Amino acid sequence: MSNSYASLALELTTAVDDERPVYIAGNFCEWFPDIERFRMQKVEPGKYRFQFPSDFLFDKPLEYKYTRGGWDQVELDSFGEAPQNRRVRAKTKSQKDFVPHWRKDGRSFDPLLIPTVETVAEQFEMPQLGRTRRIRILLPHDYYTSEKCYPVIYLQDGQNLFEDGSVYGNWEIDKKMAILAAQGKESVIIVAIDHADEDRLHEFAPYANPKFGKGSGKKYANFIVRTLKPYIDKHYRTRPERQHTGVGGSSMGGLISIYAGLMYPEVLGRLMIFSPSLWVSEKIYFDAIEFFNPMETKIYVYAGGKEGRYMIQSTERLKEAVERQGWSPERLQLKLSVDPKGEHNETRWGKEFPKAIEWLFFETR
Repeated sequence: MSNSYASLALELTTAVDDERPVYIAGNFCEWFPDIERFRMQKVEPGKYRFQFPSDFLFDKPLEYKYTRGGWDQVELDSFGEAPQNRRVRAKTKSQKDFVPHWRKDGRSFDPLLIPTVETVAEQFEMPQLGRTRRIRILLPHDYYTSEKCYPVIYLQDGQNLFEDGSVYGNWEIDKKMAILAAQGKESVIIVAIDHADEDRLHEFAPYANPKFGKGSGKKYANFIVRTLKPYIDKHYRTRPERQHTGVGGSSMGGLISIYAGLMYPEVLGRLMIFSPSLWVSEKIYFDAIEFFNPMETKIYVYAGGKEGRYMIQSTERLKEAVERQGWSPERLQLKLSVDPKGEHNETRWGKEFPKAIEWLFFETR
């Protein structure tokens, strides 16, 4: 047997600390999560250390994770997802690790940090379309205990975004925002716009389509910019400037969000585009070339490899169409995130949501 891991020291730093002990669980202990022999020593708040004994023998590549005493208390990544097993190369004498977040009582989020959900209106007037719509707003957990002003993002398909969601699933953006808040990260106000049910495709389509007819997307985008945004800015503590204002959605909601950003760059400076239905109209590529004149704009585009043979290809084409204009990084940043195994569903978009929020609003070069 090999003793290549003898005297190995693991040093752990965690961004979110509490009074629970920290254990190392791995293939060296049959993955039991709370063996006292593998409990780490707390050096100071947020810092832990464990020294493998000199007689520690192990004949396999060492794999492990950190726990707080159970698999319902295991380490998570910055976005509340389970990370891959950690590994140590043979002959390593010291390894430094970082845990940004932990599961607690089986949950990945702290209920006290969940955003406050309010209904702006059950029947908000949409004069451009001659109809009404339910509009809800997610306010940061500290909104009513602070005087801060927040960036805002307007998201489509509000029925699918939080709480119980819909029959199609749930992005769980309320829980995702609580996870970010636990790490002390900045927050945003989220305005959730319900879709039009059976008229959803027609309302989100910005152009005429031979199969679906003339779309109302132009009117819908105008509603967001000229009617809804002024109302939200008037009634809530927002940062109304374009660099603090975003729009986003998935599938057809992604398509209309691209269109809104192209048509109103003076208002919308942050675009969150997930799995956009670019197939509905080829004209979007030409608009990206002819009309878009960005003023310090960031665009986050996500595509999954299991969403159809053309999804990744079409988003790459969109990226090329925008970047071909030669805008400097000071004017335009476009990030394309691709998951070869990504499917076309709410759960996958929910996993991408906190990454996009951080990059769009809070990451600097």
